[in-house]
Amino acid sequence: MSNKISTTKKAVTDDLARKAQQLRTEALVNDIHKDFEQRQAMRRPYELSWQLNMNFMMGNQYCTVSGRGDIEQEDKYFFWQERQVFNHIAPIVETRVSKLSKVRPRPVVRPFSNADSDVFSAKMSTKILDSTTERLALSTLIQQATMWSEVCGTVFYKVTWGSGKTISYNGNNIALGDVNITVCPPFEIYPDSNVNQSIADCQSVIHARAYSVEDIKRLWGVDIAGGRVRVFAIDGTSVIGGLGYNSTISGITHETKNNHALVIERYTRPNSQYPQGRLEIVAGNQLLYEGDLPYVLGEEGERDFPFVRQMAFGHAGCFWGSSVVDRCIPVQRAYNALKNRKHEFINRLSMGVLTVEDGSVDTDNLEEEGLSPGKILVYRQGATPPCMMDCGSVPVDFQYEEDRLLNEFTAVSGVSEFAFQSTAPANINSGTALQQLSNQDDNRMAVSTDSIREAVRVIAKYVLRLYKQYAHSGYLAKIADNKGNVEAFYFNSNDIASTDVVFETENELANSITQRRNLVMELLSKGVLTDADGNLPQTTKARILEMLGLGNWENAQDITQLHISRAQQENIAIGSADVLPIDDHRLHITEHTRFVIGGEAFKLGQQAYVQKVLQHIEQHQNTMEAQNGKGQQI
Repeated sequence: MSNKISTTKKAVTDDLARKAQQLRTEALVNDIHKDFEQRQAMRRPYELSWQLNMNFMMGNQYCTVSGRGDIEQEDKYFFWQERQVFNHIAPIVETRVSKLSKVRPRPVVRPFSNADSDVFSAKMSTKILDSTTERLALSTLIQQATMWSEVCGTVFYKVTWGSGKTISYNGNNIALGDVNITVCPPFEIYPDSNVNQSIADCQSVIHARAYSVEDIKRLWGVDIAGGRVRVFAIDGTSVIGGLGYNSTISGITHETKNNHALVIERYTRPNSQYPQGRLEIVAGNQLLYEGDLPYVLGEEGERDFPFVRQMAFGHAGCFWGSSVVDRCIPVQRAYNALKNRKHEFINRLSMGVLTVEDGSVDTDNLEEEGLSPGKILVYRQGATPPCMMDCGSVPVDFQYEEDRLLNEFTAVSGVSEFAFQSTAPANINSGTALQQLSNQDDNRMAVSTDSIREAVRVIAKYVLRLYKQYAHSGYLAKIADNKGNVEAFYFNSNDIASTDVVFETENELANSITQRRNLVMELLSKGVLTDADGNLPQTTKARILEMLGLGNWENAQDITQLHISRAQQENIAIGSADVLPIDDHRLHITEHTRFVIGGEAFKLGQQAYVQKVLQHIEQHQNTMEAQNGKGQQI
């Protein structure tokens, strides 16, 4: 009897606990939805600005933000009104994106110390970054993100650990995770306050995105009832044209996706209530996930948000950046109005404005057919004959104002006539002056350039920290250099000791390929790169061809490059390096000497390692002397 009572009590207790958990889950889901709606309302003004920018970028420039809080189209006032679009915003943005596409810094990991293990770990971490950059096509992702930041002002990268390659082990397929990087438009990110200066100032961030029910089932294993979700899309709208014609242009509008659900991810920073932070994921009325922040991305091993922000221009005390489109919209409106009024004036001059006395002619016929050549115009006897109104000529002020607006485009966008039209100004013929103009354009884009470089640096740190956290088993990666050589290597989390990421190159815009080539040619002409006898060593010649972008030009330097590569490999493993009779001893001695003088040998093993390299150099010298039959030391 007592066992039956205890079983009944346990069942009642379990049922109460289940109901309490259900009520808690429902309250949590409602709280997340309420929080999301509040953030939507706070961010609405910025969202409208982004929509307006995207419309102007695509050519839909007769739209405005209505008092109801949406984008509405402007209608014609008269049937004859000219409403053409003379889009200068699109080429300005395309020029900026084209110049910013050159900013592709290579992140390099700096070791903690000169110890052998730290130097090896730093080089391995750099290889991991190179392999991940190639595998994820990071350059393409940066291109997409830069377009978003240039139009909307802000974009985000999301660096996560997701499903990756699958391996077979003991007859079973085991799915290994791997680093994933996705570009998040600003429409998907909701901070807890719009006045936070950066992501580090946010206590929580919401990432909201529409997923199909099939994707939700695949990613979270939960069945969700699909519905209709409103998203942004491109739609064709007939809003431009002129007297007797219309044109269709693309614009940004809302559309609904069927069988989708909005997935809301709320990330909360570690606090007293949640020392490991909090991640809550909701779709519809169901809770998909609740737990600690999954990623250890902080500087001191703390859990942090997986988001990296990139901006075109920042604002003091504002989470969202601004774009060049924001500045160009008023100028673009004035330019469209001026050009259209000018064309209306020309229409009056070319087509004419006919004045007739009331009742003197058949106005219906005259309106339909106009004054065609050879037309017989019959008017009432005794009436005043119809005549053309004198419309004058196009005022010269139109041209003055058009020139002023074009100059204003240059002033507000930071893109000069030289970069915008790819033509030199009429009053500048000096090559030095043109180079200074190009440098000024690059300096005006320094803020956007620095934002991209900082985003790449943080992404590189996050990639290494994710591998450090999750890559406990061996991972196979490969990298390819600019000579076509492919290197495969294994690594795990123990190979990553430092996440101190720096850049191998300076600002790419400030030091372009053309500038480097000109510098190399100038050094060659001055004799700086030749030896004491005025000759150009083979190693220097190979490096010059590589710097000029010619690589192994027509395979003329293949054997030289092979000797250089072998000498570099011997530098890393000098203990097992042998001197072969077929070695080009001059090239080997040059590479080994550079290895010692440059300090790399000291990093790998201090004085003992340096002594081994010196002994190896002596072996090359002795072998070369024996082959040449000379007693003179090289």
